[in-house]
Amino acid sequence: MSEAASLLQAINIGDQNAAADFLDLVYTELRRLATHKMAMEAPGHTLQPTALVHEAWLRLISDQDRKFENRTHFFAAAAESMRRILIDRARARKAQRRGGDPIMVTYEEGFLVSPGDDEQLLAVNDALENFAGKHPLQAKVVNLRYFAGMTSEEIAEMMGVSVSTVKNYWIFAKAWLFNEINGK
Repeated sequence: MSEAASLLQAINIGDQNAAADFLDLVYTELRRLATHKMAMEAPGHTLQPTALVHEAWLRLISDQDRKFENRTHFFAAAAESMRRILIDRARARKAQRRGGDPIMVTYEEGFLVSPGDDEQLLAVNDALENFAGKHPLQAKVVNLRYFAGMTSEEIAEMMGVSVSTVKNYWIFAKAWLFNEINGK
């Protein structure tokens, strides 16, 4: 059994020392993913990659009911947690009490790769939630690639599928999301 698997098993039974050891083991990779994601954020974003990793970690570990089956499951959960943090921050900035007003979002080529502002991020999030209900595996690829900044090769390894399958899922997801966002 790998070190990560044994630590996840210990975390699942409530061992707090195992949680700290696991964070030490995966911190560099989580930070790299957060750095990549933050590089794609709109200029002037105040959240730093380290803060994103720490906030995601706290959300993951504070949920006592959450059990991680394996490393892949953990990183998928971490990517989802990072996505939710960024969405929450975008919604907060846009909130009326902070001076935000809803505006029309237009599609621009490549925005599924790098969102330009909060409205685009929220539009992608809404479409992605709808997509996940219909196509959960493809949505997982989008979460890992778009929100965690992982490569097709990394995603394929984590999901236990071929790189070509991940690329096909990504192409399908981009087309579906484009139609969903463009149709509104």
